[in-house]
Amino acid sequence: MKTAFTAHINSQYPFLEGKKILIACSGGLDSVVLTRMMHSFGYTISIAHCNFSLRGKESDADAEFVIQLAEDLEIICYTKTFDTKGYANEHGLSTQMAARDLRYQWFHELLDTHAYDYLLTAHHADDDLETFFINLSRGTGLRGLVGIPRKKERLLRPLLSFSREDIFKYAKQEQWYWREDSSNVKTEYMRNQLRHDVIPHLKKVDKNWIKNIQKTQQYLNQSLALVDDYMLLVYNLVVSEVEEGYSFDISKLQELPNTEAVLFELLYPFGFTDFESIAELIDSQTGKEVLSPTHRLLKNREVLLLAVLASDSHQQALTIPEGLTSLNSPLKLRFSEAKKYEVTNAHTAFIDKKSLVYPLLLRKWQQGDRFQPFGLKGKKKLSKFFKDEKLSLITKENTWVLCSENEIVWVVGMRLDDRYKVQQDTQHILRIDYTPNTI
Repeated sequence: MKTAFTAHINSQYPFLEGKKILIACSGGLDSVVLTRMMHSFGYTISIAHCNFSLRGKESDADAEFVIQLAEDLEIICYTKTFDTKGYANEHGLSTQMAARDLRYQWFHELLDTHAYDYLLTAHHADDDLETFFINLSRGTGLRGLVGIPRKKERLLRPLLSFSREDIFKYAKQEQWYWREDSSNVKTEYMRNQLRHDVIPHLKKVDKNWIKNIQKTQQYLNQSLALVDDYMLLVYNLVVSEVEEGYSFDISKLQELPNTEAVLFELLYPFGFTDFESIAELIDSQTGKEVLSPTHRLLKNREVLLLAVLASDSHQQALTIPEGLTSLNSPLKLRFSEAKKYEVTNAHTAFIDKKSLVYPLLLRKWQQGDRFQPFGLKGKKKLSKFFKDEKLSLITKENTWVLCSENEIVWVVGMRLDDRYKVQQDTQHILRIDYTPNTI
């Protein structure tokens, strides 16, 4: 295996020469073999070990083993202990997903803090095969079947071409020691069921099973490349960037063959998985929406609007004292003195400063709000103003108003109240510039 691995590294990862490398090391067979081989080749490596506190003394013994390995190889070792179950409960995650999040968050912190060029993990061909079947059972589509990526930005997986059996035989030959994770033999997890009950039978049927799956994944990757090229054309045809985020033209989508598959590809990067509900959204009434963990997709007349989910902190009201020059959150506003009124756009307001009573209040609009739109006589409900302006639900939900003594001065980014406009006898003009956030 050493000869094959050397050839693999030289052909697929020649850029590692002279780089500073961090290796994720659990103390198990795969990561120990990767660490020892990269060390034997003379690469500049350090190792990082996560103690997830899930197996008591066994977890602590794993950490001690990795520390000793680093001492034997005379390399740097980073270790960190996590409250994995607490994190999982706090964020509503499974223990496995919580461990994954904690692991990669910390690894990337180490990369940035200590200026490592790359992170290496010891995923191998059997891991890739297990992931293939897990994704197949979950209906993840083409992207879930192409396999674990060999390279993703600074993350590299150089063992993916080698089976667990290859790695085990080499470790025994070299008389290397490693730690066995007792949780790997428990079959309550799908991955372990595949590892112990399913895949061994498939290998008995055909000893080339792994290689055949890898070949299939190569073909799937080529197909995915064609899909990506097609989606670039589709994106330019049906998607436009708007203030709320992205707008998808429904009529243009429906003109395309395989509309649902097109939507799957367009929305996949934003965390959407409930594609049955998304397909129904096309023919639903305005106002219906589908959520992903990070985004919302809203039907608004003849388009679908995609926007980032607002955090709770962005819903709070904020007082604006006199003399404030800028504000970055929840909105980006800049306050300045103006010598005269200028015709600009709705993102800039010129206000007669003497008409204001400080502190001002910046808040989200509320049902029942009324104001006197610039250039008109008499008040109008803000909800009626939104309807006349044909604003989407997302835009309405994210509309802020600037108030003076409970009276709306400015519907931010849209319309000034006529009572606060600059007059002929105005001596002091307040200029407010609003910069919209982008998705």
